[in-house]
Amino acid sequence: MAKQNIAEQFVDILVRAGVTRLYGVVGDSLNPVVDAVRRNAAIDWIHVRHEETAAFAAGAEAQITGRLAACAGSCGPGNLHLINGLYDAHRSMAPVLALASHIPSGEIGLGYFQETHPDQLFRECSHYCELLSSPQQMPRLVHTAIQHAVGRSGVSVVALPGDIADRPAPERAVETALVTSRPTVRPGDEEIDRLVRLIDEAERVTLFCGSGCAGAHAEVMEFAGKIKSPVGHALRGKEYIQYDNPYDVGMSGLLGYGAAYEATHECDLLILLGTDFPYNAFLPDDVRIAQVDVRPENLGRRSKLDLAVWGDVRETLRCLIPRVKEKENRRFLDKMLKKHADALEGVVKAYTRKVEKHVPLHPEYVAAVLDELADDDAVFTVDTGMCNVWAARYITPNGRRRVIGSFSHGSMANALPMAIGAQFTDRNRQVVSMSGDGGFAMLMGDFLTLVQYDLPVKVVLFNNSSLSMVELEMLVAGLPSHGTTNKNPDFAAVARACGAYGVRVEKPRQLAGALKDAFRHKGPALVDVVTDPNALSIPPKISAEMVTGFALSASKIVLDGGVGRMLQMARSNLRNVPRP
Repeated sequence: MAKQNIAEQFVDILVRAGVTRLYGVVGDSLNPVVDAVRRNAAIDWIHVRHEETAAFAAGAEAQITGRLAACAGSCGPGNLHLINGLYDAHRSMAPVLALASHIPSGEIGLGYFQETHPDQLFRECSHYCELLSSPQQMPRLVHTAIQHAVGRSGVSVVALPGDIADRPAPERAVETALVTSRPTVRPGDEEIDRLVRLIDEAERVTLFCGSGCAGAHAEVMEFAGKIKSPVGHALRGKEYIQYDNPYDVGMSGLLGYGAAYEATHECDLLILLGTDFPYNAFLPDDVRIAQVDVRPENLGRRSKLDLAVWGDVRETLRCLIPRVKEKENRRFLDKMLKKHADALEGVVKAYTRKVEKHVPLHPEYVAAVLDELADDDAVFTVDTGMCNVWAARYITPNGRRRVIGSFSHGSMANALPMAIGAQFTDRNRQVVSMSGDGGFAMLMGDFLTLVQYDLPVKVVLFNNSSLSMVELEMLVAGLPSHGTTNKNPDFAAVARACGAYGVRVEKPRQLAGALKDAFRHKGPALVDVVTDPNALSIPPKISAEMVTGFALSASKIVLDGGVGRMLQMARSNLRNVPRP
């Protein structure tokens, strides 16, 4: 049997770690690795059109499966293209191993063609980033990279010169076990005791939940019921917390709605559960705050804490529930539930009148119809910008749907690449890319990847011919919008030219039929919906500075956003409020 080379050993280790796909663009320095993948039946090379797509796709796959995913870029410009998607994966806590191929090892440091220093470039967006400069570092270096990515939930980068990849691997050593999942973390008894005392002493407690509440829905609901707490959430917590939640008061932040802001400010104890919510301007500074997070570096970096608790949300709540005293007074909870319903009643009216006749289409209407027609276990990938708003306010979670986007990194053009990674995990599961025209155009070349692999992704394009979130930011700053207009083609015609299904929607009565036809189509499809560029959104609380900005812009645009079926949920929750 021929001796393995480094590339073959690298690929074998990936397979042992559960990786079944390697996303990337081929290049000379990557040739040994690509050839090793070709000869290994347990892993596929996924050829994308841009390395940024490779990283986004790997990050999405890791978020959907919870397992390690991988991507690769050739030396210099090739692996540089990975960086945006790797930043997103890292900040989303998605376990991804990136192979950054490198120039010949003897040329490093001599200004060689395409020379960069990937072992330095990717340090900020990874837990582990090292150069494999000698065959003797194998397999330990790659094992270490995988342990970092999986164990710390983020990115690891291995820089591998092409000539090293082609050299013989060291004699096979005893293969060490690889970490494939993370343990649970239980807080110490002292922290639990202190948190119990804080909760028992408080009259009004609010829970504010993030993505760290994944897998803890039942515990959050039981805990909230016992202490009579309203439950708000950040955008990344929506899919895990909002469904089947009789204590829901909505979302806070720039895309917020409902009474989450009031609930977090009018309590006397705010408990942050698994959230690294970045907008500290929306957090109170005059109430007691406790925070629970599995990552200790997150504790207290957004707000001053009265108690920091290092632990998983689920394990922490399992410790708390039997120990806290049940609260009998639910006046605060009922008050917040009513405020939440009232707030939603107010904003929904702007987009329930004559929407079936409004041209261009209200994007809120498009999102509402999409929410109604999509599968109950659909995966939605969401572009940054106004698509974030429509997904946050209209896509209804149910415990089976997934909603992923660049919610922490905030990159444009993420939805289509993420849809690629999500669809590869299950070709029979409906995957919908909620794309803005600006984001879609930025990485439009990888629509061809859908066609090449016959991936049945459905791209719903919110086409308002503008960068509307940027327009909103300019208005808030008191500036006239400038440089935000896109001159777009007929994207449906582009899709058809690529060999996919494409349909353009310009009138509301065409929308439902177009979506149904696209969903029935067995291959990739694009629905190009011409939407109103004047449909913008404002946060639930507006500062004087924001008002001044809008006044200076002399804008006459209506800035209310609808809330879809969330109003129905709020009304339903109000029925549970005891009447005097």
